Amino acid sequence: MQTSPVNWPDSLWAAVTPQGPELPELVGAQTADVVVVGGGFTGLSTALHLREAGVDVAIVEAAEPGWGASGRNNGQVIPTLSRPDPEDIIARHGAAGERFVGLLRDSASYLFDLTRRYNIDAEGEQAGWVQPVHSPGRIKIAERRVQQWSKFGAPVELMSREQMRDMLGSDAWYGGFWNRTGGHINPLALARGLARTVLGLGARIYARSPATSFERRGDRWLVKTDKGEISGRALVMATNAYSGEFAQSLVPEIAHEVMPVLSWQMSTQPLSDNVRKTIIPGRQAMSDTHGELYFARYDARNRLITGGAVLGPGNKVERIKARVTERLQRLWPQIGDVSFDYVWNGYVGMTADFLPRIHRLGPNAYGWTGCNGRAVALTMPLGRELARAVQGVPENQLALPFTEPVTYVAHGLLRKIAPWMLVLYRQRDAQELVKGDRFELLRWAEYFLASRRSR
Repeated sequence: MQTSPVNWPDSLWAAVTPQGPELPELVGAQTADVVVVGGGFTGLSTALHLREAGVDVAIVEAAEPGWGASGRNNGQVIPTLSRPDPEDIIARHGAAGERFVGLLRDSASYLFDLTRRYNIDAEGEQAGWVQPVHSPGRIKIAERRVQQWSKFGAPVELMSREQMRDMLGSDAWYGGFWNRTGGHINPLALARGLARTVLGLGARIYARSPATSFERRGDRWLVKTDKGEISGRALVMATNAYSGEFAQSLVPEIAHEVMPVLSWQMSTQPLSDNVRKTIIPGRQAMSDTHGELYFARYDARNRLITGGAVLGPGNKVERIKARVTERLQRLWPQIGDVSFDYVWNGYVGMTADFLPRIHRLGPNAYGWTGCNGRAVALTMPLGRELARAVQGVPENQLALPFTEPVTYVAHGLLRKIAPWMLVLYRQRDAQELVKGDRFELLRWAEYFLASRRSR
């Protein structure tokens, strides 16, 4: 088990965000009505909504709030899933899927409304989220998504190539769609702001206290750490892609059904006003249809925040700087010389079908994983629903599509292989992809999906 002190990544967010609140470790025996394991977006949102209802709640966090994926990501607030569309979700989950579609549709606005309600300074900009398509054939993706999300009341709009050029300042894309409710935030500022808010509402947060195990003891759940333990009537496991990073045996049924894929983020030096006005002048958040995703947004200091992927040994930081520099200059020649102030990485929890996994772990116990790059918006209303679940709201009133945990066979081996699927992504990105694209499952996922076993 990892017990080293908390070391923050050398990220832009860690450099510009005020420190979070000072928090104690979990020492000795404690109790709460609800115990939440994980102090990222989901855990913090769950605790906030429980405190709004007057429920006693305590968070047990392995490092510090926002240390994991919640404080390392690009900060794009995107009110969709990455691949599945509404009809896919409903076909899989029925009425619960339809309620979940409604949760997704409203998720971005829910986040921005929550930050305004509690005066959380997360550098939020609700400028919209846009998904341009990188080949003529993939305009079918945008057309389908606009048609389906419009049916469910989302404020989406299909855009022509000319409209996309005007919005992004580049003719590299062939059209696409955008959702006016999306945008971007400083994710670490959001996490730390949420932590201060839940503390102010009366919740407890125990930091630097990796959970080593949990068990049902009588009518309560008992969570243990190296220095203490805490029991609660109800339990929420909110560890997502980091479920197996501190204690591999904590919750293997969740840790082994998701692939933690390393994602690199980077920030340029602040762009001049003249250049900035020609590159995404409306400051929307952008992520396109490449498998090797192209994405970008501005921060509050006019840095362009982007990223990518890198394979193999060697100086990965310098290699990804070179690769992304070439990409930015190809997309936006007017950007000129590119210099990066910060380069950092963190895990994204990926599932084979790009759907999240939401589970009942026992009486009054719930967990989830599989953000698939969409956790920023998703986790705010998801925490609300998990809070409602542990308060006894009937399942048919929850926007939670429950499933049984299903793990990968040879998870450790697959985890080593998964990054090399970038080669296949790059090959596919260079081709026209016109076929249905329902989930666009990868060949490796299809193969190993057949050999997975249920728990």
